[in-house]
Formats: sequence, structure tokens, C-alpha cells
Amino acid sequence: MRILTLAFTAGALTMSSLANAQEKTPPPIKPEATEFYTPVPPKVTPGAHNTAPPSDAIVLFDGTSLNGFVTAKDGSSPAAWTIENGELVVTKGKGDIQSKLPFGDAQYHLEWSAPTEIVGEGQGRGNSGFFLMGIYEVQVLDSYESKTYTNGQAGSIYKQHTPLAMALRPAGEWNYYDIIFKAPRFNKDGILTSPATVTLLMNGVLVQNHVILKGPTEYIGIPNYKAHPEKLPIKLQDHGNPVRFRNIWVREL
Repeated sequence: MRILTLAFTAGALTMSSLANAQEKTPPPIKPEATEFYTPVPPKVTPGAHNTAPPSDAIVLFDGTSLNGFVTAKDGSSPAAWTIENGELVVTKGKGDIQSKLPFGDAQYHLEWSAPTEIVGEGQGRGNSGFFLMGIYEVQVLDSYESKTYTNGQAGSIYKQHTPLAMALRPAGEWNYYDIIFKAPRFNKDGILTSPATVTLLMNGVLVQNHVILKGPTEYIGIPNYKAHPEKLPIKLQDHGNPVRFRNIWVREL
């Protein structure tokens, strides 16, 4: 009889626990509980085609003038390169040019074409560069069927990251880069708290997938960060080859 009483008591406790658990089960979540209506994304009108600047872009070069650039070495304006048929042409010996405006976190777009007169090989062939913040280089180079070190070919983060694929077009044809850049951050003591990152599409093909930069571009040696502002001008390189550029624009993030 005692065993049955204990069994009954245990059963009663179990039933009681189940009843309590059912009472404590929260009501089902309504769909509205995971919906929100702010912030509202700003409206941006896309360009007329996939490479045209959207409505919120800052256009640095549209083929009409060099008003968006100065000569990098002395800040003289207008920049010392030439415009031919609406295209910005590197003028040998005139030096790098840089934007008048500083930029940091942003989406960047530029189009470029290597000279059809092929001169040299490797780094001597259709060489220029697009420098984020003036110090982090995305390589511009005619490496189409031309051998060079892989972390120095077109689409590389120069001397740091080899491209995932080579989607380059032949000399004389237009290539376009779409770049998502996050600038590095430094604390008040100048210590790096967050490194720079780059995502790069070459002609619509992902070639750099959110890579972490080791520091500013170095031709010789190991890159190391030094504290700098969150925004600096972008730079285009005079490497002695008449590389052409067009349709350069920026969307600040």
C-alpha cells in the first residue's frame, strides 16, 4: 500500500509539473514582433547603366574637366594630366594626381584602359595605380598575358593580396573597378584599433573579398600602420605609361 501511495504521489507531482510548465509557456510570437520601420534607407536613384554614377555619388571625373584633381606633389590646380576624347590620360613625368576632396569609408568606381601600344613586360607594361587615401594601392597594370609577381598584377592590393581571379581585358579595352573600402581606425594615442579592409570587383568579378590590409603600400619592406586622419585624398599614379581613366566616382559610406 505504501509503494502505491508513493507511486501515486510521484504521478501527481509529474502531472502538476506538466500543468505548471504549460501555464508558463509563452504565447506564440507574432510576425510583427520582428519587424521594424526605422531607420528608413535613403532613396538613391541608380545610374542609367551599371557603371554610371548613382544620384548620391561624388563625381570626380566625367570626361569634361580635371576640376576634381590637383597635382599631388605641390597641390597645383588643375592637375597636370591631359584629357583626350573625354578620357583622362597619364602624362609621363607630370607626377601623381590626387583628389581635392578627402575620402575614407566609401564605395569607389573607376574605369581604366592600358595603352594599345604595348611596351615592356611585367611592371613596365601599362602600369598605374589607384591609391585609397593616397597610401593603399589597388594595382592598375596591363598584366593580360604578361608575367609578373601575382601580388603585383592587376586587381592586387599591391604587395599584399593576390587577386582571387584574373578578369582583365586586353590592352585598349576598358576595365572597371568597384571597390568597397573601410578606412583604418586609431585611438587618441595613435594605436591601431581597426585595420583597413578592401573588397574589389574587377569587371564584375570578385577578386578581393574583404581582405585586411597590413598597412600602407610599400614597394620595399613590410607595411606598418602609422596614425592618420579618417579621410584623405585618393591618388592616381604616374608610372610613366599613358594609361587612360574615365568615369571616376565615389559614394561615401
